[in-house]
Amino acid sequence: MAGATFMRFAARTVLSAPACKAVKIRGYHRQYLTIFRSNTSTINGGRTAFLLTLPVLSYLGVEAYRTVQSATVVHALEKAEEAVEQADYLYSCGETEKLYQLLLQYKDSDDAEFLWRLARASRDLSLLAHIAADEKKRLTFEAFEFAKKALEKNEACFAAHKWYAVCLSDIGDYEGVKVKIGNSYIIKEHLQRAIELNPKDATSIHILGYWCFAFAELAWYQRKVAAMIFASPPTATYEEVCYILNVDPNFYSKNLLMLGKSYMSLKDQGNAVLWLRKARDYPPHTEEDKEVHKEALDLLKKLSA
Repeated sequence: MAGATFMRFAARTVLSAPACKAVKIRGYHRQYLTIFRSNTSTINGGRTAFLLTLPVLSYLGVEAYRTVQSATVVHALEKAEEAVEQADYLYSCGETEKLYQLLLQYKDSDDAEFLWRLARASRDLSLLAHIAADEKKRLTFEAFEFAKKALEKNEACFAAHKWYAVCLSDIGDYEGVKVKIGNSYIIKEHLQRAIELNPKDATSIHILGYWCFAFAELAWYQRKVAAMIFASPPTATYEEVCYILNVDPNFYSKNLLMLGKSYMSLKDQGNAVLWLRKARDYPPHTEEDKEVHKEALDLLKKLSA
């Protein structure tokens, strides 16, 4: 993980620089004090030498304080790194509620790495089946606020752009078709920025494919509303969806489902069955994966009927 590597590098740098400096300066002062004592011991007995040790001891005290400060910074960096690693582990295990509780401790953080993960965790929690409608709405808007804050803290964070786009799309479900379509231009811009910052991120590519899929399957009345509101409303085709999603098709269950559904719309039953079977057989880690499994199963039954 690049962020973790940087944190470890930063921690080593913070620790080593003051420590090396302290050793050199302490060595210099020990040498200087020894020479000065030998030159002054005959003047005032041991008194001058004794007085001169006070500034040196004070300096060593400052150096000790700086070393403690450095150790504190190192500890904070290590703690942050451990928290991120723990969060990523919980996410990989599908422990949504535990993940949310862990990251909620960092809701006031200035670190975009915590904030975008918290946005994702809030969103994932809102998708759980047992979450009540009002709590789902609260979590959806909360997720957007965390994503927005992450972006404000670090515009160059590709994941902040990605989850800002996702969460902006989610809140559109509560704000009506007009707002949702209006936000779609902003969503696409942030997805493109995320891919620009990290061209290898399969998730951003998938979501851009999802964006295209949403407009490819837009109902006729929604297209009519879009045409009334915008001179040039967003458009996309199923061919575009298949092209984008085939970049890395197997990393996400919904990727597979959308490929299957796109090929169904293109009347390509062979490819539709191929991708829907992959979606059906994808190991479920989240509630969304389970929903994908069920939908893929239903569509396969429909195709075989």
